[in-house]
Amino acid sequence: MYAIGSRENIAAFDVDAQNCFTPLCPDELPVPDGHNIAAELNRQARLAGVRVGSKDAHPANAVWVAGAEYPQLTPVTGHKNVDLRWNRHAVPGTQGFELVSGLPDVTDYDYFVWKGVEMDIHPYGACFHDLVERLSTGVIEFLTNKGITTVLVGGLALDFCVKTTALQLQRAGFQVYVNLAATRGLAESSVADAIAELNAGGVILVESASDLIIADAVSDADAL
Repeated sequence: MYAIGSRENIAAFDVDAQNCFTPLCPDELPVPDGHNIAAELNRQARLAGVRVGSKDAHPANAVWVAGAEYPQLTPVTGHKNVDLRWNRHAVPGTQGFELVSGLPDVTDYDYFVWKGVEMDIHPYGACFHDLVERLSTGVIEFLTNKGITTVLVGGLALDFCVKTTALQLQRAGFQVYVNLAATRGLAESSVADAIAELNAGGVILVESASDLIIADAVSDADAL
């Protein structure tokens, strides 16, 4: 169990929990079991005073879109904010763009980030629009202004956008917990690498929200 402080100082972050990263959209970037994380994301959000989220929002004609000549994961050159080719995904107006079933409407979050809107920019983390992490999305500043010290992170996929977002937040001075029950990864090897990076970066990994206890809950229990 981890005592993570008071609810007012805790934020829950739903990173790119979209249909495009689930088996519901097999032609995009399906993450095994990715459509089954909403309940756990909602569980961790009940521990937090603030809930923030992010979405990929990519143009259909992005320069990184994979095809027969340049398959997925082929390196992209000539664009400073694109590194690899990916299947077309998260195009606004499509099923893949939408949050997985069971999550709030985006307008019910306290802060929300749309990323990758430009055709030649493909960030992974939700805290910066660019790969060199110069242009902020504003979420770090928002959380700081709210007095947040701890961030609970879940979403899709663990080995890419969740990992990068968690490390960005940790480097910004928050204590970050990645909830493994609230995320899924693309492949075993890249998940193992991501877990090693998160551990090395000071991020704490927990099996589920049941491993976390807030000061408010302790006070309530003492009052009984």
